Amino acid sequence: MASTDTEAGRRAFDRRAWGEAHDAFEASAMRSALGGDDLERLAVSAFMLGLDDEYVAGLERAHRAHLEAGETARAVRCSFWIGLNLMTHGEVGPARGWFGRSERLLDAERIECVERGYLVIPTVIQHVIEDDPDAAHEAASEAAAIAARFGDRDLLALAVHEQGHALIRLGRVEEGLRLLDETMVAVTAGELSPVTTGIVYCNTIAFCQSVFDVRRAREWTEHLTRWCEEQPDMVAHTGVCLVHRAEIMGLRGAWPDALEEARRAAGRFEARVAEQRPRGRALYLEGDLHRLQGRLDAAETAYRAASRCGYEPQPGLALLRLEQGKVAAAGAAIRRALQETSRRLDRVVLLPARVQISLAGDDVDDAAEAWRELDGIARTQRSEAIAAMAARAGGEVALAAGEPHEALVLLRDAARAWQALDAPYEAARARVLVGRACRALGDEDAALLELDTARDVFIRLGAVRDVAAVEALAAGTDAGDDHGLTPRELEVLRRVAAGATNKAIAAELVLSERTVDRHVSNIFGKLRVTSRAAATAYAYEHRLVGGPAPG
Repeated sequence: MASTDTEAGRRAFDRRAWGEAHDAFEASAMRSALGGDDLERLAVSAFMLGLDDEYVAGLERAHRAHLEAGETARAVRCSFWIGLNLMTHGEVGPARGWFGRSERLLDAERIECVERGYLVIPTVIQHVIEDDPDAAHEAASEAAAIAARFGDRDLLALAVHEQGHALIRLGRVEEGLRLLDETMVAVTAGELSPVTTGIVYCNTIAFCQSVFDVRRAREWTEHLTRWCEEQPDMVAHTGVCLVHRAEIMGLRGAWPDALEEARRAAGRFEARVAEQRPRGRALYLEGDLHRLQGRLDAAETAYRAASRCGYEPQPGLALLRLEQGKVAAAGAAIRRALQETSRRLDRVVLLPARVQISLAGDDVDDAAEAWRELDGIARTQRSEAIAAMAARAGGEVALAAGEPHEALVLLRDAARAWQALDAPYEAARARVLVGRACRALGDEDAALLELDTARDVFIRLGAVRDVAAVEALAAGTDAGDDHGLTPRELEVLRRVAAGATNKAIAAELVLSERTVDRHVSNIFGKLRVTSRAAATAYAYEHRLVGGPAPG
């Protein structure tokens, strides 16, 4: 007959009151030996409280208790979870030892049970690590078939969500996402065990983010948040939940709240040696939020901390270098990151930065190459976010190439897409470029309307450097400086006015002659002149160069 403490522990476990359950089972264990089932409950309670070592030790006790009771399959279930936990923490050798013991136990008694399906999951994970999605899908399908045969919901959820992951990696994104949604139905219906629920939640959101499905990631993050809030003493999974929440908040423009969530997440992971990469992700997000709010020193510190955790701090660090005026360093960093990144979807976050940095260095051809790659990915992925990135990048390139009509179409698409995704900062950035395109087309009223709207958003968000940039852009017009030339174009115009040839200008400014040709063409278009002589006269008339006009 179960003791009073044991009964109290079971009731608390069913209510997901993990601290209460843990204490009750511990008290019961001090008085008498717990059975295998209650030792499993004690171990799971420890896991949910973030006590990983105690979790593994508890499962080992449960494993032995089940073996002593002749319950081999239940003992194997415990050894599977021990091995999975060890594998997750990078202890591959001990993990394989536990998996091997499990197979030997089942083979010795010739037991056909659902636990054989659980032992396929490590094979799936190994194929994922080896970047072999075909093999991962095949193994996950095998595990799903075993789960269906025995009616095991936990295994079915683990297997189906890995099938979805494999399909996503194979480029069959819509099929994969449908399987993830199917799995999440079991999660939100409360059909799965606590540990499996947390695994599926966090992995599914990560898979959605990997294909830039912002809407799905946001929806499942909101469900995950509610699940975490229902268990106030839970520690497991909450760090990852905080990172996901911070990313969604950041996209929505709630930057102070996002920064606080990112800091909390980094703190949750700090003492966990095996979870330094997730901590690095939280620190990287801190860096981005500091950079966007103009705190460049704080951003640098956060990016460096992320790197120490093994997390690649790009493209944020390259964009920080650009903010600091270090264009060459920014270009070197983004090129290096792209050279080391082969998977198409992993390149998506880097390519818009390459466009921006290349244009800052007057390398329109390199920016155009990056945009074409990004646009190609957007056309195959069916992601609203990637499409918005590609449209904005295309608009930037078109503007730099002196094609404001084409730019305006792309940039308005980008602004609308980011607005629909509830991403105010990205929408405002696109509207600044819309304003520049309108100005290039001679519609100054429309340009100022776009710039004013973007400035209001930047002020609300606290994007101080963006506010200053927009105000400078608008103020140039208010002061009568309506030429619309970029700083680089002004440099070229001054040399044209001094009588330099395009070849000489290219040598002096360390540009290609083709780039200088394009700048001269843009200058003619913006000043509405058709010759170098007319451009020179305009420059002297509007005091863009010093001294009297040549006679």
